[in-house]
Formats: sequence, C-alpha cells, structure tokens
Amino acid sequence: MSEMNYNELAELLFSEITLTPEDYEKIYPPRQLKEGAKVTRIAPSPTGFMHLGNLFGAITDERLAHQSGGVFYLRIEDTDLKRAVEGGVETIIRVFNQFGLNFDEGATLEGDNGDYGPYRQRQREKIYKAYAKHLVKEGLAYPCFCTEDDLSAMREKQEAQKLNPGYYGEFAVCRHLTMEQIKANIEAGKPYVLRLRSPGNPENRIRHTDLIKGNIEMPENDQDIVILKADGIPTYHFAHVVDDHLMRTNVVVRGEEWLATLPIHLQLFRVLGLKPPKYAHTAQLMKMDGNSKRKLSKRKDPELSLDFYDEQGYCVPAVVEYLLTLLNSNFEEWRLANPTKPYTEFPFNTKKMSVSGSLFDLQKLQDVSKNVISVMSGEEVYQLVIEWAKKYDEQLYRLFTADEQKAVAILSIGRGGKKPRKDLTVWGDVKPYVSFFYDELFAMQDGYPEKMDKAEVQTVLQTYLDTYTEQPDNSSWFNWICQMAASLGYAPSTKEYKANPDAFKGQPGDITMVLRVAICGRHNAPDLFEVMSIMGKEQVDARLRAAIAAL
Repeated sequence: MSEMNYNELAELLFSEITLTPEDYEKIYPPRQLKEGAKVTRIAPSPTGFMHLGNLFGAITDERLAHQSGGVFYLRIEDTDLKRAVEGGVETIIRVFNQFGLNFDEGATLEGDNGDYGPYRQRQREKIYKAYAKHLVKEGLAYPCFCTEDDLSAMREKQEAQKLNPGYYGEFAVCRHLTMEQIKANIEAGKPYVLRLRSPGNPENRIRHTDLIKGNIEMPENDQDIVILKADGIPTYHFAHVVDDHLMRTNVVVRGEEWLATLPIHLQLFRVLGLKPPKYAHTAQLMKMDGNSKRKLSKRKDPELSLDFYDEQGYCVPAVVEYLLTLLNSNFEEWRLANPTKPYTEFPFNTKKMSVSGSLFDLQKLQDVSKNVISVMSGEEVYQLVIEWAKKYDEQLYRLFTADEQKAVAILSIGRGGKKPRKDLTVWGDVKPYVSFFYDELFAMQDGYPEKMDKAEVQTVLQTYLDTYTEQPDNSSWFNWICQMAASLGYAPSTKEYKANPDAFKGQPGDITMVLRVAICGRHNAPDLFEVMSIMGKEQVDARLRAAIAAL
C-alpha cells in the first residue's frame, strides 16, 4: 500500500478548484476601519419563521457595530435546503427592515450589496471548497464513505459500551483509508462526505473569554465532524467559519444554545490558520409558566413570532426598547434620565448583558409601549398608525387618510409636557380611542350622571346648545361653563358646592359630564374643550341635538 499523498488526494477530490485561500485573502482583504470598530452580522436561515431570538441577537449586533463605527451586515445561511421555504429570504429582509435594523451591506431584495459577497451561502460553494481542498492538502480532512447503516451500527456499539457518541478515534474508520481504497470507492460511485481530521483530545481543555459569559473552559473537540456534505455544500460549522473570516467579522453574537459548538468552531479556525472572532453568547429568552421559568416555545407562545407584534399593532420602537431592557441591565435607568433621546444614544455594553435567562413579560412590554408612544409627536403616531391600519384596519386607514390634519390633531391631544397621556398601548387601541370623533364609529358607551333625570339632562344640553358662544381657550370656556351652571341652579365652583352642597343641584363638573357623555359617548375622554375644537361647532351641535332627541 502506498503512503498517502495529500496533494494527490486534494486534486482527486477538488480538481475543478483552482483558487486557493491565499487568493481569497486578496479578493476579501481586511476592512479599513478605525481601531475598535466592530464588524457584526446576523445570519438567519430562510425558514420563513422569524422569531424574537433573531431580533434579540440582531439588536445586539446592530448596536455593537454602529456604536463603534463598524459594519453590520446580513448573511443568508441557506445551506440546508430541507429547512428553506419559498419567500424565506424576503421574509427575513422585510422583518428586519420593519424593526428598523439598517444593514450596511449584505443580502437585499434586489440582490447583494457590498464588497464581501456573495452574502448567500449557496452562492459561495467554490470558496468553501478552496478551504476544504487546503485542509485535505494539509492532511486535516478526508473523504468518508460511511453509509447511514454504518453510522447507525457505530452508534449502537457506542451505546452498548456506554461511550460518547460520534465519529472519532477507533470509530473514525475512513480516517485510515488508503489512496487505492478512496479511488476505488469514488470509481464505484459511492457518495461521500468530507470530514475534519480532528487533532483534538477531550482530555485537554480549551480556555476562551466570551464577551458575555466571561471566562469559559470546555473539553477540546475530538469529533471528525462533517465539513462538506455529499452534495458538496458545507455544513453550518464549516461555512460560518470561512464566511466570518473572509467577511472580516470580528464579533459573533449568537444564542447560548450554540455554546456547546464553540470548541468545534475554535478548532476549525485554528486548523485553517485563521484568527477567530470574539464570541458573545446571549442568554435565552424565558417566560414564567405558573411558578417556574421555561424557554419561549414556537408551539406554545405566539409572542415568539415577530409577526405577532405586527398583527397586534405593537409599536416597533417599543419592542426594540423593551428588548434593550432585557439586553442591558442599565437601559431602564438611562431611559428614565433621557426620556426623549433616541435609543441609539444609549451606550450599549456586553458587560451589562445577562449571563442567565432573560425573562420576557408581555405586561412589561405593554408598559414600555405606553411610555414610548406617549413621548412621540402626533405626526409620528399618525404615520405609524396608518402604516399598520393599511394592512389590518381598512376603515381606520380610510378615516385617517381622508383628513390627515384632523387625525393628527386628535393624536396630539395631551402630548408634550411632564405628564403626557398614556392611552395607547398598541395600534389596535387607536380605533376605540378615537371612535367618538367619527360619526360612523360613534356609539354611546356610558350613561349620564344618575342624580340627574332625563328632563334635567335635556335642560343642560338645550341650554348649552342655545346659549354657547365660542371661547378662545380652555380657561375661558370653563369660566363660561361655570356661569351657565350658576344660571341653572348649580354651584358656580366646586369649592362653593363643597362648602354648602344642599344649596345647589350640583357643581360645574356635573355639567361637563353631561356634555362629555353627549359628545363623546363615554365618561373618560381627553380634554373636552380640545375635543370640541377638533370636531368643530357643526359636529358638536349635531351630537347635542342627537343626544336630546334620544332622551
């Protein structure tokens, strides 16, 4: 038997590959960025399902990159065709755009944008094969012809002997094939995968400093993992190592469920002679289920899907801000001190990230959402509402866009100042909140004060209708209401009523409550003078006449 000639083996397996890793180093040179600039990526698979974990990591990526003057890019990891769905890439791009994550380069709906592409892994096959060929030449990779039956028999033997499962040591039978055996198998048309010839020993420990978890020690990888599948497409492990190097990624953010694969990835960087990026493993998103915590589940928890937030009408900035409270322990404190600053001014820091599970709470998200919406201008709220209503509420969209000025005025009530109104949690709240302004939505929800009979209510409404004269501001209007109240036997002020309640029918607040119910159909509504100013005299008078007729 001849001694293995690794160059000959590399040519046998990859005769069509002419470029080398050195060539690709020149094609994708180091980026010219300032010191400390971070290059990060989000690299989802096009499965059609975008979940909260994707966004959780992407916010971290985006903040680290843009805060440091670096680059944030989108790569599509589409090597597993069984998981890919039609339109999956479009879904990824649409959702990230919707959540305001601006990529500097990467996959787009129009193609790829940037000098380090292609940004879709299935288009990078020759690149992976060049690095695989290099490993074969170095004696660090070999073809494996084991069938599924062979591998099943191997696993059964390992289970029977209570050994670690996997392809390693004495079980890595294809490690020792001769050139003649390899050639004979290929000529016979036997399919094969390419495996790493792992130099690792599980008795050895690797030491690594994670940006979130801190110092980690793990056993070295001794598994001869598959790096190229039988169709020549790389596994995730191999593809992401090659891509992260050539795209010059220097920080990889991913969920802590990937922590177990870290020894494999660090080993791949080492055998390829490449400097690994820094890793940041984010804590898993948890929720309370009774008295215990559990991972968010695709099957049990609709809030795991990012489409849920769009359909429910959650404000995108609110979702992002809530996730920032989970990502950085000091974000809430910063937000209290800086209520109107954009979240992009917050100094994001991996040292402030949780090392254990982050507890996701929809009620807390709703509280954050109220606060975020409350500091927006009426114009900002209007734009976000019509974007949502165009998809989910045709009637509201039609009413708002028919008179933008009126809609903005409605949404501007109570904004600004130290205590803005917090009536809106999700965009689905807008329609019931504004319904009384629009005749086709108006409905009486609450009754008139119980202490006032129909005749008294009619007197109040008719008197207002017959005698009201336009007032320049809220204060003048309320003074006029107090005068009207006095003319009908009510106290001219709350103070006088409290001093001698038996002397009066009631107080000015009773008059305004009657007007509020007649005009708004409810006890709780924004400032009545502002409401009537927006509605205009014609609509207000029509409401009052209709209310009188209904008594």
